[in-house]
Amino acid sequence: MTRARPLIAGAVGLVAFGLLWELIVRAFDIRPFVLMPPSRIVSEFVDDPQPYVEAATVTAYHALAGLAISLVVSVILGALLAGSKFAEEALQPVLILVLVTPWVAYMASLVIWLGAGDPPAIFLVAFVTLPAFTFAMVAGLRSADAAASEVLASVDASGWEVLWRLRLPSALPTLFASARFNVGLALAAAYFVEGGNLSNSGLGSIGKRATNASDGPILWTTIAATAVLGIVLLAALTVLERTVLRWHVSQRS
Repeated sequence: MTRARPLIAGAVGLVAFGLLWELIVRAFDIRPFVLMPPSRIVSEFVDDPQPYVEAATVTAYHALAGLAISLVVSVILGALLAGSKFAEEALQPVLILVLVTPWVAYMASLVIWLGAGDPPAIFLVAFVTLPAFTFAMVAGLRSADAAASEVLASVDASGWEVLWRLRLPSALPTLFASARFNVGLALAAAYFVEGGNLSNSGLGSIGKRATNASDGPILWTTIAATAVLGIVLLAALTVLERTVLRWHVSQRS
C-alpha cells in the first residue's frame, strides 16, 4: 500500500484537477479556442488518435536526443570545471546567458542555419538544457565525500578511478534532480521548433497549424498530448532514478 500511495494520490489529484477544469470551462462558457474542456479533448483524441501518437513519437525523439547530447557534453564540461575554479567562473556567465536568453527569438536563425527537420529541434533542446546539467554536474562532483577521497588517494588511485568510483556517483543525485527540470524545458523547446522548422512532423507542427486555423479542439488536444508525453518521460525518469540510485539515502523508505 505504501508503494502504491504516490500513484493513487497522483491519480486523485489529476482527476480533481480535470473535474475543476471542466466545471470552470462550462460555468463561464469559455470559448473552445481559449480553453477546451477535458471531455472535448479526450473525445478529439479518441476519434483520431494516430496523428497525435505519431507526432508524440517525433517530439519524444527530439527531446530525448537533445537531452542525451546535452548530458554527455555537461559531464565533460563539468569534469573540467570542477577541477578549475577559474574556468568555472569564466564559463558561468556564458551558461547563464544561454539559460536566460529567450530562445524563441533566435529559433528562426537555427532553422536557417541547420535546415529543416530534426537538426534544429535536437540542437535547441541540447543547447537550452546544457546549463542546468552542467551546474548540477559541477556541484555534484564537488560534493564527493572528502574522507572517501583521502582513502582513494592513500591507495594511489588514478584520477580516472576517483572520477568513476567516487565523484560521478556523488553527482548522480543532482543530475537526476536537474533532469526533471530539463525534461519540461526539452519538450517546450522541441514543441516550438517543430512549429517553425519547415517540417510537418511533431506535436509542435500540429499545434502551429491548429493555431493558424483557429482550431481549438486540435490545438488543445496537442497541448494535452505534450503534457501526457511529459508525464510519461518523468515517470520513466523516476523509475530510472530509483534503479540507478537504489544505494542512495534519498531512495530509502
